[in-house]
Amino acid sequence: MSTMRAVQVVGYHQNPEMREVDVPEVSGPFDVIVRIGGAGVCRTDLHILEGQWADKTGVALPYTIGHENAGWVHAVGSAVTNVREGDKVIVHPHITCGLCRACRTGDDVHCENSQFPGVDTNGGYAEYLRTSARSVVLIDDELEPADVAALADAGLTAYHAAAKAAKRLTPRDTCVVIGAGGLGHIGIQIMKALSPAKLVVVDRNPEALKLALDLGADHGVVAAGNQVEEVLEITRGSGAEVVLDFVGEGGSTSEGIVMTRAAGDYHVVGYGENVNVPTIDLISAEKNVIGNLVGSYNDLCDLMALAARGLVTLHTQKYALDDFQSRDLGSRRRPRARSRDPHPLRARRDELISFLRGNRGERTGRRRECLLTGGGPAILIPGSQQEFG
Repeated sequence: MSTMRAVQVVGYHQNPEMREVDVPEVSGPFDVIVRIGGAGVCRTDLHILEGQWADKTGVALPYTIGHENAGWVHAVGSAVTNVREGDKVIVHPHITCGLCRACRTGDDVHCENSQFPGVDTNGGYAEYLRTSARSVVLIDDELEPADVAALADAGLTAYHAAAKAAKRLTPRDTCVVIGAGGLGHIGIQIMKALSPAKLVVVDRNPEALKLALDLGADHGVVAAGNQVEEVLEITRGSGAEVVLDFVGEGGSTSEGIVMTRAAGDYHVVGYGENVNVPTIDLISAEKNVIGNLVGSYNDLCDLMALAARGLVTLHTQKYALDDFQSRDLGSRRRPRARSRDPHPLRARRDELISFLRGNRGERTGRRRECLLTGGGPAILIPGSQQEFG
């Protein structure tokens, strides 16, 4: 059996390590082996290293992280008919059964028998990944795996929330997006593609807001302390029909609820703090608080259709797989994520933290900023370091 390089979690609150592991092989009729062309770096990876997912998954260490993956089909099982060797694909983050009630109704993200490569089984910070025929989506000939890999989770999460929100929005309505970072800048593009509503973006970083306006936002509001008042002024005192909160911490949840008009929808996408709302306020104003996980297989197909038409593009920075813990990696990325609080995970893994892009929270609060200012989700690519010098 041949071997490959893989970035593995060897212990919680420890640096991940590059190890030589066996290349995954086809073991079932619906297996698909993907040669990785790009693996997105997600804030969930940081949470995994901190041990936040340990009790939820019970995964045995060591294992390979990485759940935003795209590449080329390397091998397929005997029953696979939807892809063949050499096809370019993006990989849905879940492996689903197709038989449970959720899968039967197309809500496969809530599959009762799913696996989550990179979270509860081996993922894509490696040269090859084993997944399922139910999880691979063909990508357009004009797109390359490294350019779309982060759409597998960051983009898919943004699409799932935006698509739900767009169903109720009309040309007379307003949608507020809180956070214009790695996840938010994708959400802005999706909302512009799916909805005719006025789009207002709130972010601490003026450069991130400039990008948001370039992507089609109608208003940019700097979160400098009076952002709620500015949003209410834009909406003539009523608030927005929909608020998409890609931050979920640093006070954004309470502010987002206030920005939401009566009978409006407040969508929580980022996470980090509690949503604390008096029940009488929810009842009297009939506001809806809506949680959002990652999207379904069909959501990913729809998202890739938008990407193929050029309506959704990623602002990414690319690094060789070997650079996952290079000490000079942070200095080669622009901009660096500015960490304002000490973190228990030190040494070379600090560089991994430095380019995490906030796929679960844009981190616009005081504790840490990971805002998009011309950068975007970081992509690890198997290959020599010289290719990315």
